[in-house]
Amino acid sequence: MELQLSTPALLFSAITLLMLAFTNRFLAIANLIRSLHKNYMDAPEQEIIVEQIANLRKRLSLIKNMQLFGVFSFLLCVICMFLLFQGVTVAANWVFVASMASLLVALALSLIEIQISTKALNVELKDMEEVFKNRSSTIDTFFKKK
Repeated sequence: MELQLSTPALLFSAITLLMLAFTNRFLAIANLIRSLHKNYMDAPEQEIIVEQIANLRKRLSLIKNMQLFGVFSFLLCVICMFLLFQGVTVAANWVFVASMASLLVALALSLIEIQISTKALNVELKDMEEVFKNRSSTIDTFFKKK
């Protein structure tokens, strides 16, 4: 298969959209961390906050690496197009393969980050369920027929 100039150019839009999604995740994490910091300053003894801090550190690191590999993939696409323009097709093929591999790593990291964020939401839900269970049992005893 011969690599044409338009092939790596097709990845531009995909990589750009992924980078936008990664940046949105980063901004969401930044807001969560700021909110968590405020909650921690109000009540530092809450155990759930400690769990969330560890979770957010992992997610922040993953998002940073997702962005790094996404940018690297984008850069390699540009280099690939330059090499194709110069007529160095063998090198362009290898650079394109490296670009695709970098994109694959970014997507794999994204999948891992989604799994971790789901676990974080489950921690929050578990905490709310415990409060709800305690509250409903109190209400049940109040309205119980004698």
